[in-house]
Amino acid sequence: MCTILFSYRPGPDKRLVLLANRDEFYDRPTASAANWKDSPEIYAGRDLAAGGTWLGVTESGRIAAVTNYRDPDQESGDLSRGNLVADFLRSDKSTEAYLRKVESEANRYTGFNLIAGRIGDNADELYYFSNRAEGVKQLAYGLYGLSNHLLDTPWPKIRLGKARFSGILERDQDDLEEYFEILADRNLASDSELPDTGIGYEKEKLLSSIFIETPIYGTRSSTVVIIRDSGRIEFEERVAV
Repeated sequence: MCTILFSYRPGPDKRLVLLANRDEFYDRPTASAANWKDSPEIYAGRDLAAGGTWLGVTESGRIAAVTNYRDPDQESGDLSRGNLVADFLRSDKSTEAYLRKVESEANRYTGFNLIAGRIGDNADELYYFSNRAEGVKQLAYGLYGLSNHLLDTPWPKIRLGKARFSGILERDQDDLEEYFEILADRNLASDSELPDTGIGYEKEKLLSSIFIETPIYGTRSSTVVIIRDSGRIEFEERVAV
């Protein structure tokens, strides 16, 4: 998952609206979103190579999503980042307790950003943790963007996505097509705005759009999740590849 835009408590009838693109190599085996046979409480896509997921929810209101942190010089961890999401969705721990456990073994994962929380009847909680930043952070209500750096790093695609997302939310209309149009944006950033993450100009350019297309890697699926004030969860995934 390489682009996530989400609004926490955007209005009186919505607790969370989350838009996400999963970017991955095209040949990595993947299952589309469904209830898992081995964990039927989980509704998510599935990485069939390592068994985890990039984004998922449960009927009880647990939600989590992960992105990679881009750093070509980092050492690879021995644990799969997709399990960060799957293990949280299976867990009965509070979000903070779960993330404290993750924090204690964070060096076992390649760089990641994790959004996790529970949006339920009793109380809402949403947290962010990255093993490339300091500490577990509880999030206040608001609009956020995340790609392959830290939360709200103002990469061009995050600025663009948040601006368009904010405009839709201000009209207080849940138009799924407008949400998916944001996720389908293929505009590349200008050269002057490109980040420098150490992967070279050509790759920075190719990866600068919200929806990514390259010969071997790109956006595999786009997902919109809406959690209503009633607790009802709407989850729509559109598979690109």
